Amino acid sequence: MIFGEFPLKGAEGLVLAHSVQLPSGRLPKGQRLTQADILALEAAGLRTVIACRLEDGDLGEDEAAGRLAAGVGLDNLRMSEPSTGRVNFYATRNGLLVASRDLVDRFNRIDPAITFACLADHSDVREGDLVATVKIIPLGVSGASVARALGILAEGRAIELKPYRPRNVALIATQLPSLKTSVMDKTARVLEQRLLASGSRLIGEWRVAHRADAVARAIEDALRRELSDPPLVIVFGASAVCDPVDVIPESIRMAGGTVDQVGLPVDPGNLLVLGHVGEIPVIGAPGCARSPKENGFDWILNRILAGENPDALELTGLGVGGLLMEIPSRPLPREAATSADKAFRVGIIILAAGRASRMGEGGRHKLLAEFEGVPLIRRVTERALDAAAGPVVVVTGFRAPEISACLEGLPAELQENRDYASGMASSIRAGLAVPSLHDADGVMILLGDMPGITSNDLARLADAFRASAGRSIVRAVADGERGNPVILPRATFPALMRLEGDIGARHIIETSGLPIVDVEVGAAAKLDVDTPEAVLAAGGVLKG
Repeated sequence: MIFGEFPLKGAEGLVLAHSVQLPSGRLPKGQRLTQADILALEAAGLRTVIACRLEDGDLGEDEAAGRLAAGVGLDNLRMSEPSTGRVNFYATRNGLLVASRDLVDRFNRIDPAITFACLADHSDVREGDLVATVKIIPLGVSGASVARALGILAEGRAIELKPYRPRNVALIATQLPSLKTSVMDKTARVLEQRLLASGSRLIGEWRVAHRADAVARAIEDALRRELSDPPLVIVFGASAVCDPVDVIPESIRMAGGTVDQVGLPVDPGNLLVLGHVGEIPVIGAPGCARSPKENGFDWILNRILAGENPDALELTGLGVGGLLMEIPSRPLPREAATSADKAFRVGIIILAAGRASRMGEGGRHKLLAEFEGVPLIRRVTERALDAAAGPVVVVTGFRAPEISACLEGLPAELQENRDYASGMASSIRAGLAVPSLHDADGVMILLGDMPGITSNDLARLADAFRASAGRSIVRAVADGERGNPVILPRATFPALMRLEGDIGARHIIETSGLPIVDVEVGAAAKLDVDTPEAVLAAGGVLKG
């Protein structure tokens, strides 16, 4: 492939390296120039073009991406059509994504032009989740490199989605006077939520004395039941395991089983016990599994629900990456002594990229409407800057030049989202990718069309986030009803970067397991102006 500046004469068939705006329309990056395109470029006064010429044996970015994606395999996965050199893979089942680091690494070392990225090995995924992507970096690539990469993929499974299978789960909980009944009730509810993704169900709960013989009898009783789906036994002890012959491991042996491992190099989750009675797994759950927050128990439970039987070798190999985020309610948090005086840094992402489609076809843009003589997007940005405890990033897209012009002179960072038509998720990802936000403790997602929100409202949200030591989701509400904006802690950033389509962060908020702090800001939390009538009703003047 030859990259450079070419004269328009003889440019037919070249691949455009940068988009070109013409009076008659836009020629996008990656366009193969036709004679009509060349005539349009000449009419616009251009004499040369930055482009790529594919040589014999080269493949265009989309063709190369499509061929490589076809070599990945689609068991329980679906892939998108190639576009801009990219093919995405999505889960078609709830399950566990298993990745081969060796194959993926060797694939990525064939040619810098060819890349494959996926979620971490043994990631818990849901139907519809983006799990992997093939991306061709330049506009074309050597066909020989593609052939070598396909040879790597033919050696095995680079990624595999192991679907969850339903199990009949017996919950055994031991009792001590120090353990409240309400805690045991909550434990059962949290476990039922964990089982939903696999279609598994609790077949019963045995509450017994905290003695090995009592637990062993409960295990035997649970396993005597005739069940359609394979059983699984989970034991929650009223007191943490402190020895290989403590109550839970000893009860497994007394029930005729084998203890595979006591202890796990995953924190939270160190005090997990894994064994089996015949072919039936028995998990001694650590105390942190009473919380819905991710911990080592999830890692082992998900493997079993996906049909794996982890042994001691695998369990002892989970230490790298095994330091998980702290559970806020856990006694003696690891960082309690160091976080008290920390000045938490909250960045703000203002979403201003949308098409404003409800303003009418060819209508005036809501963000250009003036409130008290100031364009709405400037008004919102000024208030964000006044309240900010970190950088303010404005994500533009539709009519980006006009939106950007409204912000001239303000110390906000502008980030253009060229993929704005795909929906809100792409704007959140674009904003979060700005380097100045990489070390933020949290990020506030603020809609650009909220005329009623004040600097004081935004400052109160940031104060609530700091008061939670940066460990809670903070949400603006109006009379108790959820609204906007919302602050999301750093722990949610990976999930935000996986968002796709025209969705915001609601699913992440509802499933993260993090505490949610609601801050009452009144009607402003529910007021965004999506239509001309809403702009006028809020006191705005239509412009632009």
